[in-house]
Amino acid sequence: MTNKNPGYKKILIFWLPLAATWLMMAIEGPLLAAIIARLPNPKFNLAAYGVAFSLALIVEAPIIMLLSSSVALARDKDSYLKLRKFAIILNCIITVVMIILILPPVFKFISQDLMNLPDKVAELAHISTTIMIPWPAAIGFRRFYQGLLIRNDLTRRVTYGTVFRICTIILTSFILYKYTELHGAYIGALSLSLAVTFEALGTRAMANRSVEKILSDDNPINFTENRDQNLTMKSIRKFYFPLAASSMLALGVRPIVTFFMGHSRFPIESLAVLPVIDALIFIFRSFGLAYLEVGVALTGDNYQNYEKIRNFAYMVAMILTAAISVVAFTDLSKIWFHDISGLSWELTSFAILPLKLGVFLPALMILISVFRSIHILAKKSAPITKATTIEVVIIVAILTLNIKYFNLAGVLGAVIALALGRLAANIYLLFPMKKILKKDFTKLLIK
Repeated sequence: MTNKNPGYKKILIFWLPLAATWLMMAIEGPLLAAIIARLPNPKFNLAAYGVAFSLALIVEAPIIMLLSSSVALARDKDSYLKLRKFAIILNCIITVVMIILILPPVFKFISQDLMNLPDKVAELAHISTTIMIPWPAAIGFRRFYQGLLIRNDLTRRVTYGTVFRICTIILTSFILYKYTELHGAYIGALSLSLAVTFEALGTRAMANRSVEKILSDDNPINFTENRDQNLTMKSIRKFYFPLAASSMLALGVRPIVTFFMGHSRFPIESLAVLPVIDALIFIFRSFGLAYLEVGVALTGDNYQNYEKIRNFAYMVAMILTAAISVVAFTDLSKIWFHDISGLSWELTSFAILPLKLGVFLPALMILISVFRSIHILAKKSAPITKATTIEVVIIVAILTLNIKYFNLAGVLGAVIALALGRLAANIYLLFPMKKILKKDFTKLLIK
């Protein structure tokens, strides 16, 4: 892994393939939403697809950080084998959880008793969630081997895998759209499940040489980190579980938001437009999501490259805020929601104000990626969990206040809550980061 004195050009070259990967994954949401919106009963199918995707995300949450863990911990044969064993166990557990989730009594309790979904939406969401059973484990398998690729400076191969995924989604959704009469929610779920499964297999094939190299006793991979002790299953659990808890809390926000929107004003409209709004914001947020691995890989053993990593993040944050603002505050938003995403004019009008309120979310994403990378390098994952807990508590509090007192449309309350919660998480992470970098707050943020 290369992390010695990278210039801004090196950071850019390392980051761009990862950013392209997340960008392509961000595009798949609007693509599928556009197809669903053009099929019969778009409002119910968009809502059902959004519910199924949210539930799959929360089950997937424990394995999200396998990528960063693989980058940080897979140093040699012993650590690779132990981390792989840990990943396999984790993938098996979340698959069992996914199966339990779709059992009729369990799903009925979640969709109707908790979320208060209409019967039609609940039925569509149940089948869609069932179709997505392979999704979480495939994601975990893929992210583990993507970490090996990134650690070996093969970020372009991560992008190649995502290109294959997008092509699979396009081909599958087009065939199902053109030649079947499946509900739109089912088409979305099936396209995603097949695409991620094939991408995982392709990623494993591309990582084959890296795996052979790390398993070779005659040719061990040389890493620049200081090895303080051998990796054990206990140390993996101690390092990983706070990260997993953070991911579970973060992705668990989606079902929580869905629950509150179901009890707010304009529940069906809010459930229908939030996946479309979120997909658009995610296109810009994706650049920040890609930056976590950049920070882990390039900041350096002694954090000597922190200021360059931070300054590059600032530049990207400003560019992203300007770009999404151009869309949100001009007629481009109408073109996106109505002409491209296929929403009716009623739903398009409903979606524009929430988008405007969410323009700072991409910038907050890239900044928190920088802060999290420092804690991961220091093997201090607990503050990340605490920051996410604060974020979730604020989101829940604001959504509760909205239902009880403010009576805003559900999607408006949701976007406001998400933005303020993420801001609070960013601020919190500065305090433990000060101790890690041994700098005052002025030098942490500006030099």
